[in-house]
Amino acid sequence: MSQTDEIDDSSAPLIEHLAELRSRLIHSVVAFLIGMVACFTVATPIFNFLTAPLCQVLAERGQDCDLIFISPQEGFFVAIKVSLLGGFLLAFPYIGLQMWRFVAPGLYKSEKGAFLPFLVASPFMFLLGAGFAFYVVTPLAYDFFLGFQQFGAEGEALTGEVIAPLSVVFQGSAQEYLNLTIKFIVAFGLCFQLPVLLTLMGKAGLVSSDGLGNVRKYAVVGILVLAALVTPPDVITQIILFTVVYGLYEISIFLVRRVETKREEQLRADGYYDDEDLADAAMAGLDEEDNK
Repeated sequence: MSQTDEIDDSSAPLIEHLAELRSRLIHSVVAFLIGMVACFTVATPIFNFLTAPLCQVLAERGQDCDLIFISPQEGFFVAIKVSLLGGFLLAFPYIGLQMWRFVAPGLYKSEKGAFLPFLVASPFMFLLGAGFAFYVVTPLAYDFFLGFQQFGAEGEALTGEVIAPLSVVFQGSAQEYLNLTIKFIVAFGLCFQLPVLLTLMGKAGLVSSDGLGNVRKYAVVGILVLAALVTPPDVITQIILFTVVYGLYEISIFLVRRVETKREEQLRADGYYDDEDLADAAMAGLDEEDNK
């Protein structure tokens, strides 16, 4: 370890660290509340924006985009949920900055340089996943759900009596629609964190590219289960989610392999990596397999 690669001079007692953590948390909560209040004042335009996928599907079917409140307090709770989601998204960069300023003094300078890209990539990947869910998955899901509407047509019974048409059409609850839409957004946003999480674990030496490749078949099963849980019973939507998440898994293996290659190059440059020892270890492994 070089002299410049040292921990910052911040060896504060435990009480001071706890006090700093308390201060960072208070700042984060205040930022979240400010963002929530700001979004509450414009909750209606935000909700109207969130209804765009549903309105698009209904328009294609020649129906009006009307949601209803089924209880007196539902409008208030819809505004609160919109404010919670918007407030968190607005405050997330500041919250991330506060957490970074708390943990950064305890990291080596090289560790800071390694960790900072992941801190930037995490919100970007979440927004990418949320956008994919909102603009691609959600319209497909509502198109599938609304396909079960039943538009009646007049008929005539055997007795000659006219049968009244039977119509089962969508009159959605605003709160139920918002709950399902937020579920899609959060689920896909978290799924898109997979490359960030696995690459960070590879950086810490907790996983390896070979290990991830060896458990690929189990990952496929896990992704299929995930697709069945977070998407509607629509084969097209489930295939989309499976394809995207599995693609992210393969990208994660590639990124972890790059991390391992860079680590190996650094060890060689520092003189800690011996190719002859590695070759001897590989030959010993082959001999053990031949003996078996």
